[in-house]
Amino acid sequence: MVENVIWPAALDAECSRAEGRRVSREQAVPDPTVDEIAQAVQQVGYDAVIERDKQYPREFEPRGRVLVKDADDATKSDLLGAVAAYLDVIRS
Repeated sequence: MVENVIWPAALDAECSRAEGRRVSREQAVPDPTVDEIAQAVQQVGYDAVIERDKQYPREFEPRGRVLVKDADDATKSDLLGAVAAYLDVIRS
């Protein structure tokens, strides 16, 4: 069982690559929440667990993180790209 961790900073358009953004600025959305990320993960087809009390090491405020369960068939980059696409759809 593989667990992937998605931090909001990985999909945040306001973060630079050095600050933790993992997708292109065109794919990223401004200030994503863990609830939106979990909803997008479920739309992609995986189970999501929200941990609200976690803090990304490069940030000062805790925004939480999303654990993606049983994502054996997808790489982290593919998963982040699909989640970012659904975040854009959710926000529209």
